[in-house]
Amino acid sequence: MTDQLSLVFSALADPTRRDIVARLTEGDATVSELAEPYDVSVQAISKHLKVLGDAGLVTRGRQAQTRPVHLEAEVFDLMTAWIERYRRQAEERYQRLDAVLAAMNENDDQSDQGAAS
Repeated sequence: MTDQLSLVFSALADPTRRDIVARLTEGDATVSELAEPYDVSVQAISKHLKVLGDAGLVTRGRQAQTRPVHLEAEVFDLMTAWIERYRRQAEERYQRLDAVLAAMNENDDQSDQGAAS
């Protein structure tokens, strides 16, 4: 079974799905509204929405005769936590590298001063 994080990143690998998510940040929309700017069928957009739904990124509501699509923003917390963990680790590595380079520069400066004496 695939974990949710893999499903989310896989779903967002497609530019049309990323665009749909970006549009849903402005508010809920129907499938027809989401399909308007694309040169594809409503069925094609529905397939994209199924992938986004399977990843937990969107849900479908029911208001009268429409079924608006809703962005589930809390899924972004999962992605953010994963990215942040690795960003922090990379930042710590860079800080250690900066310290090593600073020490090397200090040693070079001291060696240059000693040679000039």
